[in-house]
Parts: sequence; C-alpha cells; structure tokens
Amino acid sequence: MNTIKDDMINRAKAKIQHEISEIENRQDLNQAQKISQIIHIFSAICAGVAVQPIPFADIFLLTPIQAYMGVRLSAVMGQPLTERESADIMKEIAGVVGLGLLAQQLALGAYKTFLPFLGGLTTIPLVYGLTYAIGRVMEQYLMARQKNQKLSAEQIKSLWTQFKKEGEQRGKSAESSIKKQSSKEE
Repeated sequence: MNTIKDDMINRAKAKIQHEISEIENRQDLNQAQKISQIIHIFSAICAGVAVQPIPFADIFLLTPIQAYMGVRLSAVMGQPLTERESADIMKEIAGVVGLGLLAQQLALGAYKTFLPFLGGLTTIPLVYGLTYAIGRVMEQYLMARQKNQKLSAEQIKSLWTQFKKEGEQRGKSAESSIKKQSSKEE
C-alpha cells in the first residue's frame, strides 16, 4: 500500500513540477493567471488520483499534493512557504470547515468500496471542487496575510462554500479530460 501511495504521490509531484514548478518566473502570465493555472492543475491531478481504486486512502494521497499546491501558490504570491507551513494553513482551514471535509473523505471511500458505480459519477467533481476550494481559500488567506490581516472563521466558511460550489461546477466541466488523463497514467 505504501509503495502504491508513494508512487502515486511521486508521479503527481513530477507532473506538477514539470508543468508549474517555475511558474512564478513566467513573464507571459500575470499573477491571477498563474494562481488560476496552479489551482486548476492541482485540482485536476487530485481528481485524477482520487478515481484510482484505493478505498479510504485518498486523504493520505491528496493532502501532500494539496499542501504542495499551497507551496506553489505562496511562491507566486511572493511569500514562499514550506510544505509543512502550507499543510499547517490547510489544517487551519480544515479546522474551520472540518466536518464537511471528513464527510467528503468518507463518501469517497464508500463510493470506492460499497457503491463503486456512484464513485465514477461523483468523485471527479467532488475532489476537484474540494481541491479548488482549498486553493482559492488559501489564496485569500495569503492575500490577507500580506496585508497583516487574518480571515475570520465566518469568512473562511463563506469562502469555502462559494469556492467549493464553483469548483464542483468546474470539475464537472473538466471531467472527461481528467478521466482521459487518468486512464493514460494507469
């Protein structure tokens, strides 16, 4: 199980490094475009990883990838973070929206184990939306931090709700391309 997990994480990181590891240095994109590209790529990668048939392992696979997304966002925004610092911010965000994240992880595991036919219909938009919301809330968190401000729990919850819904819609739109990419990598 660990070798599969490590292999999937390493393949995802290699793809991410190839596609965006130096995005902060690109001159052909403005900061908003760079942030959008990072969030989309990480959301698609996490959705692709989540459709793999490994029940209840998603949180262990997705969390390091999502933490790395935070590292890349922080680099683009001029406030570099380590993966640990990024993971700490994710934990803070998760602490505010907590039970919703836990319920989604349990649903993903159930889809893969007990209801596999539903998993194919719901996993990509769900995980894409989750990762998209994490990225967008982290972006807002970092923007507030640049101004020496802190988002309140209410602001985080409101942003989470807005971005999760937006992300799920984007995930539905990107579903066929994510499925194609996932099947190529199997």
